[in-house]
Amino acid sequence: MHDPAMHGPAEKKLRPARTNATRQKLFDASMELIGQRGAAGVTVDEIAAAAGVSKGTVYYNFGSKSDLIAQLLRHGVDILKARLLSEAGQPGADPLVAMEAMIGQAMDFMDDYPSFARLWVSENWRTPSEWRDTFAVLRSELLAVIGAAIENVAAVYPVDETVLRGSLETAIFGACFVVGLDRQTYNPERTRDQSVAAIMAIMRGYVVK
Repeated sequence: MHDPAMHGPAEKKLRPARTNATRQKLFDASMELIGQRGAAGVTVDEIAAAAGVSKGTVYYNFGSKSDLIAQLLRHGVDILKARLLSEAGQPGADPLVAMEAMIGQAMDFMDDYPSFARLWVSENWRTPSEWRDTFAVLRSELLAVIGAAIENVAAVYPVDETVLRGSLETAIFGACFVVGLDRQTYNPERTRDQSVAAIMAIMRGYVVK
């Protein structure tokens, strides 16, 4: 019997469309289960069953549960990055407006993938975490996108140079996750625009009047 799990990484690359479709199904199924019980409480069998694929398919595409979670984190961050970059703004556009649109995209992402946001917040600062290296890489990529948007603001507006750019990036980054999750969990009456305005207050405080 043909066993796809016996083939190596080189063959996997021959089927990108299949792999991408499988990854999205596994991402959706995993986020639902992880949102209910946390990453540690979910098995590969459960993820495979929820995604409608065999356990062998999971191992074929990802290798292990740990690798699956790591690659699903990457998948989620790629979705978020694409949304943020879509609002980066055109040359000559108001960078504060572009930043506001990016934060709006982040809020929409939290609404679309609340379990991913919970996984990120619950595991990102856990010590030790088996995905620490993965989080470090993905975090730096997202901070770079936010940092570039801050640089665009500083190129057009007078800003408070006593504020460390790295700390500002982290403040906006963390606020997007925390405000988004807090709205879903404790304050569903708050609107998307109210949440965006609260986070934008950080940026508007950075601009010197």
